[in-house]
Amino acid sequence: MIYGIILMSPLLNPSYGLIVWTLAAFLTVLFLLKKFAWKPILNSLKEREDFIQSSLDAAEKAKEEMKTLQSNNERILVEARAERDQLLKDAREIREKMIADAKGIASKEGERLLKSARENIQNEKMAAITELKNQVAVLSIEIAEKILKSELSSDEKQKSLVNNLLQDVNLN
Repeated sequence: MIYGIILMSPLLNPSYGLIVWTLAAFLTVLFLLKKFAWKPILNSLKEREDFIQSSLDAAEKAKEEMKTLQSNNERILVEARAERDQLLKDAREIREKMIADAKGIASKEGERLLKSARENIQNEKMAAITELKNQVAVLSIEIAEKILKSELSSDEKQKSLVNNLLQDVNLN
């Protein structure tokens, strides 16, 4: 019974007129779609495909540029580190040279001051010795004067001294 209902359905057993009109409507819609819709649809699909392809190409190009930039950044970073190390090395060398120069200058200045101090000490020593000799000479003269005054206080002693001196002069 269900089988009989299905067979009697007009959709399953269409009439020839319905087939012709459906086919005519289909062909008309197909013709209208081909005439007016297929080109714009295909063009929009082509544009979409081109846009997607260009976006993929741009993404690939950006990816390549990122790789290039990354390698450049790494190279620049390595160069910057090498330059920094060289600057630090140069700064250390300059510092060590400045310290060595300062030590040399300080050593020369110290030697000069020491030499000057030795000369000053020698000069002061000589001045002190000269002053001491002068004082000793003055004291010797004063002592000799006092001795001579005491020895030559009488006339007889003076005459005896003069005679002794004359004899010494004549002998020579």
